[in-house]
Amino acid sequence: MKAPDLGIKIGFYEHGKRNSITDVKGIKVGHVTLIKGEGKLVPGKGPVRTGVTVILPHDGNIFKEKLLASVFVMNGYAKPVGLTQIRELGTLETPIALTNTLSVYTVADALTDYMLEQNEDIGVTTGSVNPVVLECNDSYLNDLRGKHVKKEHVFEAIKNASEDFEEGSVGAGTGMSSFEFKGGIGSSSRVIEIEGKRYTVGALVLNNFGKREDLTIAGVPVGWELRDYPGRAKPSKGSIIMILATDAPLTARQLSRLAKRAVVGLARTGGYAYHGSGDIALAFSTAQRIKHYQRGEFEMKMLPDARLNRLFKAAAEATEEAIINSLLQAKTMTGRDNHIRYALPHDKLIEIMKKYRRLEG
Repeated sequence: MKAPDLGIKIGFYEHGKRNSITDVKGIKVGHVTLIKGEGKLVPGKGPVRTGVTVILPHDGNIFKEKLLASVFVMNGYAKPVGLTQIRELGTLETPIALTNTLSVYTVADALTDYMLEQNEDIGVTTGSVNPVVLECNDSYLNDLRGKHVKKEHVFEAIKNASEDFEEGSVGAGTGMSSFEFKGGIGSSSRVIEIEGKRYTVGALVLNNFGKREDLTIAGVPVGWELRDYPGRAKPSKGSIIMILATDAPLTARQLSRLAKRAVVGLARTGGYAYHGSGDIALAFSTAQRIKHYQRGEFEMKMLPDARLNRLFKAAAEATEEAIINSLLQAKTMTGRDNHIRYALPHDKLIEIMKKYRRLEG
């Protein structure tokens, strides 16, 4: 269940058919969820509450047909892999993987192996490959030291990738917390029109940040109203990974500007980029592909900068709702040392939204 299903309207633009990042044609998302054991933490052995999520940016060979992309780091308390080359070259050449902090390197190795299998020329007649992996720390519920995400899980997530995918406490979001509630994976989309043409902006977040009293939904201080709800313990200062995709023709420079607008959506939910937070946005466009073996001049399309305002607003709205959707679809979970993260209570949320006259229908 997502925000519109409860009568909660976030922003002004309409959402796409699925109200997810896969409303941008060609994108697929896959998960592997790992849940095992319970009770006291035994470092390296469990309990396990973690996983991996993989975003396939298009249905072809992304190394041979790269997409324009860019990154914005709001707060860099994070351990990502692959962002330096995206910033330098402005292209994305592998799937995007999300996982927990200490599994980043295993997942990057798996992505590299996957790309080597797909491209026999890598390291032989052409250069290396730039795997992109981003993370959040799920150690409140998960045995982080165990590094339980393995290579085979990454391959399985890629194999499972689909336009229709679960959200909430799944994949990389399995052990995540948000506003002292259960967090996880969330997605949303917006459809806008520029000069008579319709474009889609989709967002997917790995949500693992926030103090309870900061939570804001459609302008309503929900977290403050629920400040005495059970489960308050060890506020999550960070982090969040925000992925934006669009079918609008944008250059890498313009995608950098788009990525920054994800933070507007983050702020509207009560995100303040606290010291311990890793707040990273990655934006890419599916509108045109850059050939790996491109020789000579080639043409690229782009919208005029003066026509980007609707895309900026759509990016903020989609990110804002994706964060809220991750909360709405997450389920209560007990993890290591019997730590509990309760799901955001829908019944109380509806009461609060009615109180502030922010519920539609």
